[in-house]
Amino acid sequence: MSGDRPTLPPVRLPSDAELARDALAVPLLARAVRLARWAGPETRVGAGGELVEEQLPAAAEALGLIGTESPEPTESDEALAAGARAEAEADASEAWRVAVDTGLVEVEDPGQDEEAGGGSDADGTVSAGAALQLIASGGPQDILSLWLDALDVVFADATAPVLEDLAGAIGDDGEIDLDALDWDPEMEAEFLEGVLGNLYLLTVGEGGTEPVPVPLPVLAASMIVPDDMGEPTDDVLEQVSEAMMRLDDQFALLEPIGLVTYVPVDEALMVEDAEGGSDAVPYGDDEDVSRYGVVTLTPLGLHGIRSRMRDAGVDAPAVGDLADKGADALLDGVAHFPEAAARAETEQWLARRESAEAARELLRAAKGSDPGAPLRRLHCQQALALVGAEAEPAVREVLDDGELGGLARVWLAELGAADVPPPSESMIFWLAIDTIAAQLDAEGEPVELQELVEGLVGRHSGFFDAVWRVDHPATADVLEAMGRLHQDRKAAKDARKAAFKARSRKGS
Repeated sequence: MSGDRPTLPPVRLPSDAELARDALAVPLLARAVRLARWAGPETRVGAGGELVEEQLPAAAEALGLIGTESPEPTESDEALAAGARAEAEADASEAWRVAVDTGLVEVEDPGQDEEAGGGSDADGTVSAGAALQLIASGGPQDILSLWLDALDVVFADATAPVLEDLAGAIGDDGEIDLDALDWDPEMEAEFLEGVLGNLYLLTVGEGGTEPVPVPLPVLAASMIVPDDMGEPTDDVLEQVSEAMMRLDDQFALLEPIGLVTYVPVDEALMVEDAEGGSDAVPYGDDEDVSRYGVVTLTPLGLHGIRSRMRDAGVDAPAVGDLADKGADALLDGVAHFPEAAARAETEQWLARRESAEAARELLRAAKGSDPGAPLRRLHCQQALALVGAEAEPAVREVLDDGELGGLARVWLAELGAADVPPPSESMIFWLAIDTIAAQLDAEGEPVELQELVEGLVGRHSGFFDAVWRVDHPATADVLEAMGRLHQDRKAAKDARKAAFKARSRKGS
C-alpha cells in the first residue's frame, strides 16, 4: 500500500556528547591532537607537509610510543628495538598526516617560496590550525565533524594500493605506471563503501543497540556471492578469499580511528593456506569462524557510516530524528520501523510534550482516507498506550468520529475505562477493514494475519454479506487479501465475491 519506506532500519545512537567523547578517545585522533600541540615553528616538514625523517623519533617520543633505550642493549635487543622504532615512527607519521589533513596543524608549503629563492628543498612552516581550537572550545558537533574528516583520511589510506603493488608498478623512469598497477580508485572506494554499508545493515538489523560481531567471511561473501546462488563455485570462493585478505588489511587501518573493533585473520591460517593445508574460506558448522577475522561496528562507527551514507543521498534514519516534528511526521515516519525502534522513537517524541495535548495531536494526525492512514491509526493507538490514562479525555472526545471512534473504544476498553459505549455493527466492520489494511501495509500477509482473518470471519455470521458495503477506501483490497489468506475454500470464495461487489459499488 504505502510505497515510501526508509531504505534502512533506524539506528539507535548514543547522544552527540557521548559520541564526541568517544571520538576524542580513539587512538589515531588522540595522537593527531597530541602532535598538533607538540608541534611548533621549529618542527620540520617536507614539501608535502609530512614530517621529515629526522623529526619522526621526536614525534614518536612525544606520543609515548618509544622511550629511553637500555644503556647496554644486546644484539637481540637492538633488533627488537629497531623494529619497534620503525613501527612507532610509522604510527607517528600517520597521526601527523591526520593532523595536517584535518586542519589541526597548518603547514605553509615551502614550494610557495621558490620564486623568492627558497628552493624546493626548503622546510615548511608549521603553526596551530583552527581545528585545534575546537578540541577545547567546540561543541559535540564540532568534534564529530573533525572526527569525520579524520575518517576520510583513513578511508583514503584503506583504499590506496598496497606497498607491494606500488613497488611492482614503478617504471624505469621512477614513475608509477597506473596501467601496470591495475588499480581503480573509484572501484576500490565503492567496494569498501559497500562492505561498510552491509556491516551497518547487519548491525541495525539487530536493533543497533548492542555490538554485533560479524565474521569476515560473511561480510566478504555479502559483496561477492550472488543472492540467487546456491552452492558457491570455486571461482567465487576464491574471490571471497581475496576480498577477505584485502578487508583484513583495511579493517586493521580503520580500527585505530574508532570505526570498528577488529579481530584479524589468524596468521597461522595464512601459513596453512600457503602450504595447501587450509581452505581460504571456512566450511562447515564446526569451523572456528573467528580465526578468519571478526569485525564489530562501534557506536561511533554507526554514526560515521550513517553520515557518509546520508552524504551520498541514502535514507538512513536514526531514532530521535522525529522528536521535534509534528505527530503526522511521527506516525508516517515510524510506519515501517521495527517494533522496538518505533516504540523508542515514540517515547522520545512524547517526552517533549504534555500528555493530553500530545494525545490530541496524535488523534488529529491519525485521521485520513489516504493509503497510509490505517497504519497511522494503528501506530496512534500504540502511542496512546504509552501516554496511559492521561490520554483518556482526549480519546473520549473522538468517540463519535467515524474514523477514530472504533479505535477509541478499543483503547478505552484496553485501559479498563468505565462507561465505554458499545460500537455499532457498521463501526465494528469498518474497524476490522481498517485494522487488516494496516497490518497488510506493515507486514504483508504473515501467518498471524491469517489467524486474525479466520477468527474475525468465524465470530461474525454473514460477515462477507455485510462487509462489502463498508465505506472504507481499502475495503476491496482487504477482501481480496482475505480471499488469499483464508484456508477454507468456501470462505475464500465468498471473500473474493465480496471484493468484486465492493469494487462494483465503488465504481457505480
